[in-house]
Amino acid sequence: MLSFHRVAAEDFTAVNQRILLQLHSDVPLVENIGHYLVEAGGKRLRPLLVLLCARACGYRGDRHIDLATIIEFIHTATLLHDDVVDVSERRRGRLTANAKWGNAPAVLVGDFLYSRAFQMMVALDDMDIMAVLSNTTNTIAEGEVQQLVNAGNPGVSEANYLTVIHKKTGALFEAACETAAVLSGCATEERNALKLYGRHLGLAFQLVDDALDYRGDPEELGKNVGDDLAEGKPTLPLIYTMARGSAAQAALVRDAIERRSADRLSEIVAAIDACGALDYTLEQARNAVDQARNQLGFLPPGDHKTALQQLASFAVERSV
Repeated sequence: MLSFHRVAAEDFTAVNQRILLQLHSDVPLVENIGHYLVEAGGKRLRPLLVLLCARACGYRGDRHIDLATIIEFIHTATLLHDDVVDVSERRRGRLTANAKWGNAPAVLVGDFLYSRAFQMMVALDDMDIMAVLSNTTNTIAEGEVQQLVNAGNPGVSEANYLTVIHKKTGALFEAACETAAVLSGCATEERNALKLYGRHLGLAFQLVDDALDYRGDPEELGKNVGDDLAEGKPTLPLIYTMARGSAAQAALVRDAIERRSADRLSEIVAAIDACGALDYTLEQARNAVDQARNQLGFLPPGDHKTALQQLASFAVERSV
């Protein structure tokens, strides 16, 4: 268990119990797929952010357990839908739900998790939290559509890419932190600071993910290196290579994106390395982490603030 997980261990146990409770359904397939996803593990960073932010702000109730569960259900629903759209077969080292049960069950259980999350939101009875999370789910959906439009297009700009990863990844990190602040009764300035912490942290995580797609270990990542290229996704390492590499390197990458092919992956990885694209991507991630950490100044010293700082460092130091 990582150090920032240990700080929230008791709350995290409660979240896991709440997840299992809320997965209950009269339809066995819903529970089977839901439990399969829960058992897959993962870092559960988004619900962890709710727990750490709430406690760092001095929250002493237990409604943050439901809020963390809501955030995890929204995230899991997006993963189920993502894997269908991307025709993915592996996640976290195991078969995806769509590979194991088929596309239709995966999509429909994703819908179940979304709707269960909104049932739980209504029970929280906080319109501010409902507003943040309803806007966030809409933003995530927009990001997914934009990424689909961008697939196979080597002309995507760095600015367009950053907008998409904010919508797809940063928005839910942001919402986890902001809603924890709302639940804790934080002032507007403090709420905005935690919102920005989440935004920059989410950006850093996605930048590192996109770098690891060309440098990571498939066994550690739980997916194949080069999957993004095979899906025609113009991520920052590729965008930078096309902009700063040689004409031959740029042409190589453009062709692979257009054909959505990882056939020449080793050559593309060599081009990415040669022009410093991974170093640039990781530098951008480190800048985002610095901006995230800068938002935590208002929090009083304590284990939960330290854990939020450690989580920011982990974003750029990890290999998975």
